[in-house]
Amino acid sequence: MSKDSEAKSDGAGLVPIRTKQSDVLVLDALALFVSQTQMQVGDRLPAERELVDRLQVSRNTVREALKRWEALGIIQRRKGSGTFLKSTIQPGDSFLSLSIKNDSASMLQTLEIRRALEAEAGSFAARRATSEDLTYIEKCIDEVERVHSIYGGAGDEDWEFHSAIYRATHNPMFEHIISGMYNAFHAFFEAPPEQDFADASLSLHRDLFNAIKNRDSELARLLTHEILDITERDIRRIANGE
Repeated sequence: MSKDSEAKSDGAGLVPIRTKQSDVLVLDALALFVSQTQMQVGDRLPAERELVDRLQVSRNTVREALKRWEALGIIQRRKGSGTFLKSTIQPGDSFLSLSIKNDSASMLQTLEIRRALEAEAGSFAARRATSEDLTYIEKCIDEVERVHSIYGGAGDEDWEFHSAIYRATHNPMFEHIISGMYNAFHAFFEAPPEQDFADASLSLHRDLFNAIKNRDSELARLLTHEILDITERDIRRIANGE
């Protein structure tokens, strides 16, 4: 990162927040800071401790706010390196927040929404994916299969595979909205994502990539439903105490 980028992330322009509506206002303050300092994608944000001191809110409030931005794909948090801007943001932008109860009924209701979004994302990707998109999606499914063969699961790699498909729609709202749902499902299963990636759906992921590569939007839609059928089966299994 350049010296100019480092200078932009020194926290200048951040002012204390003096209201209990701190979680939303932290994001508003950060959006204003990004705009005023003309931060670019790839620049590093101030450290959590500095945000706490300058905004005068709790560390937990700052962390929750950053989690929301991370779920929306606005920032990327790298362990040991810091928090980096991943996409552009402007003051006044709305930050969609999903409140999902951690129970089977809520998960099944949320899954219905996921079906509508993810099936269409697969269909759009089949029509809109560029050659660069296809190359990266294929790289992702190769990595899913490689990691799965070693560890018997590939949760993180699986999420990146699906995220690559959402990005291939060239509509960032797909990734932004579905990522919030993904976090809720991860919490529901109460297991590392590696354990959630079922053998039954492994081959379907390769089939999904091939459908997108072959520009078969209807097949991509159907395969997405088949993958989510497995997720629904697992939710119902857990709900029944199996």
